[in-house]
Amino acid sequence: MQSFRTELENPIVEQDIIDLERKIKAFRDGTIHEEKFRSLRLARGVYGQRQPGVQMVRIKLPFGKVTFKQLLRIADVADEYGSGNLHLTTRQDIQIHYVSLDRTPELWAELERDDITLREACGNTVRNVTASPNSGIDKDEPFDVSPYAQAVFAYFLRNPICQEMGRKIKISFSSSEKDTAYSYIHDLGFIPKINENGERGFKVMFAGGLGAQPFLASAVQEFLPEDQLIPFTEAVLRVFDRYGERNNRNKARLKYLVQKLGLEEVLRLVDEERIAIKVKTFKIDLDTVPQPEPQPEKEYVAVEIANETHYKHWLATNVIEQKQEGFFGVYVKVTVGDIKTDLARAFVAAVRPHIADEIRITQNQGLLLKFVRKEALPSLYVALNELGFTALGFDSLADITTCPGTDTCNLGISNSMTLAEVLEDVIYHDFPELIYEKNINIKISGCMNSCGQHGLAEIGFHGSSVKAEGKVVPAVQVMLGGGTVGDGFGRVAERVIKVPSKRATSVLHYILNDFKANNEAEETFHKYYDRKGKDHFYQLLKPLADLTNLKTEEFVDWGHEETFVTAIGVGECAGVVIDLVATLLLEADEKFGWATASLNNGSYADAIYHTYASMVNAAKSLLLDKGVNASTQAGVIKEFDNHYVESGEFSLGQSFADLVLQINKNEPSEEFAKAYYAQAEEFLNGIKAKRTALAN
Repeated sequence: MQSFRTELENPIVEQDIIDLERKIKAFRDGTIHEEKFRSLRLARGVYGQRQPGVQMVRIKLPFGKVTFKQLLRIADVADEYGSGNLHLTTRQDIQIHYVSLDRTPELWAELERDDITLREACGNTVRNVTASPNSGIDKDEPFDVSPYAQAVFAYFLRNPICQEMGRKIKISFSSSEKDTAYSYIHDLGFIPKINENGERGFKVMFAGGLGAQPFLASAVQEFLPEDQLIPFTEAVLRVFDRYGERNNRNKARLKYLVQKLGLEEVLRLVDEERIAIKVKTFKIDLDTVPQPEPQPEKEYVAVEIANETHYKHWLATNVIEQKQEGFFGVYVKVTVGDIKTDLARAFVAAVRPHIADEIRITQNQGLLLKFVRKEALPSLYVALNELGFTALGFDSLADITTCPGTDTCNLGISNSMTLAEVLEDVIYHDFPELIYEKNINIKISGCMNSCGQHGLAEIGFHGSSVKAEGKVVPAVQVMLGGGTVGDGFGRVAERVIKVPSKRATSVLHYILNDFKANNEAEETFHKYYDRKGKDHFYQLLKPLADLTNLKTEEFVDWGHEETFVTAIGVGECAGVVIDLVATLLLEADEKFGWATASLNNGSYADAIYHTYASMVNAAKSLLLDKGVNASTQAGVIKEFDNHYVESGEFSLGQSFADLVLQINKNEPSEEFAKAYYAQAEEFLNGIKAKRTALAN
């Protein structure tokens, strides 16, 4: 692997990759614990698959933006290192499956040649920052949010405050009040606003989330000035890092911290951090995401369209006018988000003459092409049609979102991808008129964790199981009534009934036939659902839940031939908890080394945070000797005082809280950074001496 070390232009990236290679070797040699190694590789986009011995690699693409060159690079990498397939995700990433762990550093280096990163695509970090795919061309947008999303991505990548949090943080930027980036289910969701003075800012949605227990976000700022976007976000992350749960991963999201402490108290803590953050204002560079150059005007050769009716439907359901006069955006529906690499290359070749060099991955696992001239639409349609990329009804009832389910995910209970294809066939064949219905979306997850976003769908399904005749039957939990309202408001779908998976097609028939027969004029699905009430749908679907008349094929899941069994592995998406004394002091030393490097580089805010983290880690190592396993950093600080300082067993001349929590009471100046560092060095030496004494 020596070649990538000398060819990469960015020394920080190069060191990252070398570090991953070294840690893999240490893991193989048995000198680094498996749990610690798992945490490290997750933060570098390397995720264990359901299949043993191979990894899923997640590529982090801020707000889903990818160029022709980058997409071709990803396709080449997927051929060389993976299974020759690209999977588009609901967080606007691309995933490659069936990758050998030992080849991941080399894979990463290949991607970085075209400025593509894996860093912090998984694990307890700030995940990919998403945005409305049509940002920059949206007629309804107050301004383009793309540079703001890019700024948040860049500022927090490798930022010491968010490398090892209790769990992940998800951030979104919607282009308008239509809220197509779903701010209401994010830890931080931003909706652009312009105030009465013509100034830019954002409505801030706070502590939302899906998962097994969905929470709708709260509006905590109606107008956050644009230069406060980064400072506010940093303050939130600092609070989450210190007070967030670390032992029980099921209670470790920001939404649970709000549930535990109360929204008012969490916001008070956020405000308390403002003195210590790196910058008090942050000017966003609006030139970081320039609009791509349209193709020059030219004569397009006349093309023959074999099916004019299909073309007209395609124009109506998959094409939008941009805010830039004379240009159109074209949406491409990608079934279950999968594109084979040979098809990806053919796709780039087909669209390149017709569009600007920017493709956006959408939250429903499709693609958006930008700056298409009106006269180019017929030839673009023909080129896409030859590749099978003109399926009608983008983001409509016929465009189903799904996670990989049992195809590759450790947590998958049932096959969600084949189910999605089957249900789409039902729409196209039995309800073709509903390809225009964009107020009903179907979303499917392979388990209750909502990676397929079933919790925010008008019609949602998640994988489950039921027992009948002494055997396990693959099932789906039917959820109804969720979805986006707008401007930060949303609805969580309600659990209605559980039915065998093979009856999901009948569930869809029952619901849609009822909707067609009973909805009132211009009535949305939300209004129809509210008017009818949950019990109406329970009674409607109840016959499908009858397990006394099961057929043999209903014991077999979609896409399978064998009888269904539940085989759930250990999920990795949120990382793991490291409570091993042997590694905690090593981590404390490592963090203190980072503090030293940051101090020498003049990065005083980073040095301070690394110093803080090293002291908390060291204190936790001694607590474990007493069997005390605090679940938050704040808990570690409190318990160290209780068990060591107040008893006189460890002398500091002050409380540990007073020592370590100087971090949020001082400006991040050179003077404070050096003083704090010196105090930490003395504290760490004391911890090591104590450990040596205990060992003897």
